[in-house]
Amino acid sequence: MNREELITSLKKIVKPYIQDEEAFKNLSEDTDFINDLKINSANLVDVILDVEDEFDIEIDNDSMEKMLSVKAAMDIICLLYTSPSPRDS
Repeated sequence: MNREELITSLKKIVKPYIQDEEAFKNLSEDTDFINDLKINSANLVDVILDVEDEFDIEIDNDSMEKMLSVKAAMDIICLLYTSPSPRDS
């Protein structure tokens, strides 16, 4: 999966939770979930759960705490999506 496809997938995942439509239209790797899209912390947990479901990955607590921007989410997804899942063991 290339970065554009990943951004497209992330846009679908975060769309139900955004509060700033204009920032969503301009979503890029530099977009911050909380400050730009105005996603509250409770909904950010929902975004993370949706990412786990979409990509069939398990995101640990340390990674969850870092997943505050589109770029951070993409980096975490790329790392876990290409690594063997603990569920595969």
